[in-house]
Amino acid sequence: MQGVGFRPFICRLATEHGLTGEVGNRTNGVSILVRGDLKAVDRFSNEILEKAPPASRVKSIEIVPRPVGNYDTFFISGSMDTAGSVTEVSPDIAVCDECLEDLSSDRGRIGYPFINCTNCGPRFTITESLPYDRPNTSMKHFEMCPKCSAEYHDIEDRRFHAQPVACNSCGPELAYSDGREDLTGTETILPRISQEISSGRSVAIKGLGGYFLMCDALNDQAVSELRKRKQRDSKPFAVMFRDMTEVRKYCFTTVREEDELISWRRPVVILRMKVPLAMAVNNGLGTAGAMLPYMPLHYLLFRSLETPVIVLTSGNLSDEPIITRDDEAIARLMPVAGSVVSYNREICNRTDDSVVKIIGKDIAVIRRSRGYVPGPVDLDFPVEGLLAMGAEQKSTFCIGKGSQAILSQHIGDLKNPAACDFYGESLERFSNLFSFSPGCLACDMHPDYFSTGYAERLSSELGVKLIRVQHHHAHIVSCMAEHGLDEKVIGISLDGTGYGTDGRIWGGEFMIADPVSFSRFAHFDYVPVPGGDAAVAEPWRMAYSYLVKYFGPDFDFDSIPSLKRIDKGKKEVVKVMILNGINSPLTSGAGRLFDAVSAILGLCTHSSFDSEAPMRLESAIDHAADESYPFTPGQTIGFEGTFSGILEDLRRGEDIAAISARFHNTIAEIILHIAMMIREMHTLNRVVLSGGVFQNGYLLERSFSRLESEGFKAFTNHLVPANDGGISLGQLIVAAKQNELCV
Repeated sequence: MQGVGFRPFICRLATEHGLTGEVGNRTNGVSILVRGDLKAVDRFSNEILEKAPPASRVKSIEIVPRPVGNYDTFFISGSMDTAGSVTEVSPDIAVCDECLEDLSSDRGRIGYPFINCTNCGPRFTITESLPYDRPNTSMKHFEMCPKCSAEYHDIEDRRFHAQPVACNSCGPELAYSDGREDLTGTETILPRISQEISSGRSVAIKGLGGYFLMCDALNDQAVSELRKRKQRDSKPFAVMFRDMTEVRKYCFTTVREEDELISWRRPVVILRMKVPLAMAVNNGLGTAGAMLPYMPLHYLLFRSLETPVIVLTSGNLSDEPIITRDDEAIARLMPVAGSVVSYNREICNRTDDSVVKIIGKDIAVIRRSRGYVPGPVDLDFPVEGLLAMGAEQKSTFCIGKGSQAILSQHIGDLKNPAACDFYGESLERFSNLFSFSPGCLACDMHPDYFSTGYAERLSSELGVKLIRVQHHHAHIVSCMAEHGLDEKVIGISLDGTGYGTDGRIWGGEFMIADPVSFSRFAHFDYVPVPGGDAAVAEPWRMAYSYLVKYFGPDFDFDSIPSLKRIDKGKKEVVKVMILNGINSPLTSGAGRLFDAVSAILGLCTHSSFDSEAPMRLESAIDHAADESYPFTPGQTIGFEGTFSGILEDLRRGEDIAAISARFHNTIAEIILHIAMMIREMHTLNRVVLSGGVFQNGYLLERSFSRLESEGFKAFTNHLVPANDGGISLGQLIVAAKQNELCV
């Protein structure tokens, strides 16, 4: 992988073993020409695997004996383009401990906010083209000073061939503006930022992959004001803690969660709260998206800030993409934050912070971007020339190069015009960066998705084949690809929305699937979705729909406290819509079932952000329980017994936490029951779980436990999101398997 200090590492290692020769970047990998004693060469090759830089991925080492000329030393040769092939581009790497020490001790870099070396720093976000050399990055505009140049060319130095190397004398510089005055100089700007934050104001600040908005996470008024100005709904803000001591003070952590927090990827990690932050940070959800500093600038900020924790959220308005251009930040973020801190290095590829969650002892990627992209998923079959367009929400696309699937960064909801522009911009950048030209396209079956329309236009313009892949089949295959499964499996896909082969909305699907095709074995009961998207925003509508279905229109809805509070006129309109099939498409979606239960329990009758109702339903569980509710098994899975049990528990005054746990247990029991039915009929024993609902930690752990107790082997997503962010990977694999002429 280019950009992880691999060539300097090889150069030093060869010198240690008394070998001469050269190492060079090729667009298809790293080439090492080494001359010396065969035993020394053997020890050298073994230590490549043992001592490789942490962010590198050594897939294979191919050793070919050949005559070579005389070499006096071992050196790094010039990079070469190899017939359009590409190697991997490193994601951005969090600042290393040695560079942090240099912030205080190294002459020329004391307090330098962009310090880096071969082991850390910006990579993907500054890369314009390959090979990864300084002239092909946005650092090309900064000429190295004599000190940096000497380090860059010194094999013994940690900055040997570090492409973004710079210092206070020759590198990017900070700039501050609040519309009234402009400031330069880190020593002047940092105290001003601290003053702004301490005064309860917000600041827009340029990160690695875009601008971010920050304020004091302990000041509720400051957070509320930022939320209002950013036009942000109640969705939780991510927060950055000064250090791990502060994380442990405010959050419960496991060893696995801490490992992820301090990893070189430095994602946002979803943690349970121990001590509350400002209420407006997460609006009582009980969890926080926590991260640690990953830029040297962040560490310098915390030296000045009084607060140990700040909100650090994407610099955008509403659901638009993160802003990367300095002029746009001044125009659009100044009214939100009041001041803007920038620097004069261009962001070539925009990336949000990645978000992960530890479920059990394994990682679940919620949003895959900085630190992960453009790292590939390795396959054991060719996918060259395939382009998968992804879904509508949490959108990504995926390109095929050789036997690697390369997913784009998280793009967002393609119902937003700015996100659609970001989608097209990123596809063009990936095509240029990876020398990619599509020979076959794959897209979702939904006719109204932006990504589907884009695929149709591209297919027509290029004259290439377009393969439409069912949404939930793609979910299952995305997980199969991660685990190298190429066989029939029991596929269970639970999510909110996906276009089915019968033209209805699917989302509670039990299938027999392989990478080529699937058959639907069972599904959750169909219910009307009164008002379509309006029901997603108002979960009480789905509660109404399920109650009408199972107990009839004469059911006393006002006997449920949360529904009694809903306007009577609205309830009557919704009842009429349900009974007469007016703007009420049918769905088997698990997400809508979770919405209904959350609304009945009074946890969320009106959603202010995506998946709020299911998130609050999971958050309500404060202890494990073994009980579950009845359900009706079969090819259509009914929930009359489930709702009867929930309503009875409510009437008896049962604790909401226990009701929520029992409901989740019921879904896990359904998963086990249907899996056992399929195993008995088709002798399949591998179960693949995918879809956004399986980001629910309690449900996933419970499902795995129940399946494995009955001898099943269960799999879920770890490398890519189980939500729609992983759909493009599944589409790519299905297209490759369905039409080998495309690859």
